[in-house]
Amino acid sequence: MRSVSLLGIPNMPMIKPGDDLAALICRCATEAGLGIDEDDVVVIAQKIVSKAEGRLVRLSETVPSARAREIAEITQKDPRFVEAVLSDTGRVLRTGPGLLIVEHRLGFVCANAGVDRSNVAGDAGETIALLPLDPDGSASRIRDGIRAITGQTVAVIINDSHGRAFREGAVGVAIGVAGLHPLTDERGQSDLFGYQMQVTTIGTADELASAASLVMGQTDEATPVVIIRGASYRRGPGDIQELLRERAKDLFR
Repeated sequence: MRSVSLLGIPNMPMIKPGDDLAALICRCATEAGLGIDEDDVVVIAQKIVSKAEGRLVRLSETVPSARAREIAEITQKDPRFVEAVLSDTGRVLRTGPGLLIVEHRLGFVCANAGVDRSNVAGDAGETIALLPLDPDGSASRIRDGIRAITGQTVAVIINDSHGRAFREGAVGVAIGVAGLHPLTDERGQSDLFGYQMQVTTIGTADELASAASLVMGQTDEATPVVIIRGASYRRGPGDIQELLRERAKDLFR
């Protein structure tokens, strides 16, 4: 019987700019008796990657532009927060009361360009976190660090919570990958009755990211790293752009 284990790494410390995430992950996994095994998938919450890389902005030091103030009036958001969102935005797609949907500079379509106040600092939301500059690069560096420490070759996914068109509720998605192909192409494979699949492509990295989110949680769980053991995936360099639908094929934008 096939099974997959979701193993939250306990006792991860509060992350600060400059921290070595690979070393901390390996140390805490070892102390918890989990270790790191060959072909594990290590899923890491975007927030701690952003913290370690210093992708933090203090609202008290942010001066909103005229455009930010205009959007803030529509969305009823803090104009300083909107300015931070715009700094990471390629295109504003939708605005409304409490709503700011953008195309992030990396191509993700999400609320607030992934900018977030939660679990950043103990200053009542005055410090916010932006997404990593290069999530694939971040995942690759952490993967290399884990291999250097443990000798094990793993896949690494950086995940975040995004909403979806036409469905309520946020789910975990991959925003950076290393060591695995984020898509699994099943076209040409046969089903139980011999029918050949024509269009089926599985978002493997997103499925793994979402599974890890069940253990990570969103509030005070303090489990920002999850090891997925026993999952099937195709090894490869990884490129998150494979998951992003071309604008010409996107019927929802």
